[in-house]
Amino acid sequence: MTDTPSTGSGPFEEVLAAIRFTDDGLVPAIAQAEGSGEILMMAWMNRDAVVETLSTGRVCYWSRSRGGLWRKGETSGQVQRLKDFRVDCDGDTLLLIVEQDGVACHTGRRSCFYRAWRDGKLETIQAVETDPSILYGGHSHSHG
Repeated sequence: MTDTPSTGSGPFEEVLAAIRFTDDGLVPAIAQAEGSGEILMMAWMNRDAVVETLSTGRVCYWSRSRGGLWRKGETSGQVQRLKDFRVDCDGDTLLLIVEQDGVACHTGRRSCFYRAWRDGKLETIQAVETDPSILYGGHSHSHG
């Protein structure tokens, strides 16, 4: 028997053991909208972010730029509530089925994947739904 990690991850040991974190202790997580199946965004999670997300039901990521936990919606109010937490076949990518309040992207669009390669050029295929200056009070923001 090994000691339980200090993160208090007791009930989550099985899922944490199934995840293959990078050498930096991170794993990519894809957020997908419940119902529509739309892919909203991709961000990173570490062990603490996984444990917090599973404990609270509110999605938490790891922000590489800020070097800390990023509770989605903490600044913008655009909260993601976890509906299902899935680990892929080889454990190196997570799929989070979420209920998204408002927009997922810091640009004010529903999804971060709003540019598509069409007819030999990159086209914007989603309009801004919420002015980013309203979301972040004039502070610039980007995903970890």
